[in-house]
Amino acid sequence: MARDLGPKCRVCRREGMKLFLKGERCLTEKCAIERRSYPPGEHGRGRIKQSEYLLQLREKQKARRYYGLLENQFRTYYTKAAKGTGVTGETLLRMLETRLDNVVYRLGFAVSRAQARQLVRHGHFQVNGRRVNIPSYQVKPDDIVTVASGSSAEPVIRDATDLTASVAPWLQADHDGLTGKILKWPERDEIDTPVQESLIVELYSK
Repeated sequence: MARDLGPKCRVCRREGMKLFLKGERCLTEKCAIERRSYPPGEHGRGRIKQSEYLLQLREKQKARRYYGLLENQFRTYYTKAAKGTGVTGETLLRMLETRLDNVVYRLGFAVSRAQARQLVRHGHFQVNGRRVNIPSYQVKPDDIVTVASGSSAEPVIRDATDLTASVAPWLQADHDGLTGKILKWPERDEIDTPVQESLIVELYSK
């Protein structure tokens, strides 16, 4: 499985905001944004000319890194969204939100998307009673996500639920039974991803 193995905190500093890539650490004073709020690199504290292209690129990079995708993966999602019906940007975010690894994270069964991806890859989750080990698996309304019976990761998952303050409104979670349900497709105002998807569409439309 292809993935970005670079330093997570450096990514957050480059985007100038917390992307919560390291779970609980992002909530402490050890977070890199709290300690060094400027971009990484030799010229991190310098003045950067904010061109239209740069703004569009930064939004795309922010969204890609937020969901933990490589460039080709992200572009594939955009291509599918552009071919579908409805608003392209909203469709793109909806597809990203309904990835199984993101749903596991949103349900509170993992402290970060990276941990959720690993748990899914190792076969610790089932969808509608069938074991699924593909992080990009697209869930749909009325799907039931459960922790696989006898999973050795149950203690880790329960620890993650203890840190969960809330669950996305389009999901329903039972942290005691370690099950979750997709109630409906997420609406744009129910997706708290900190990006302006219109800028991503403008970038790829050129």
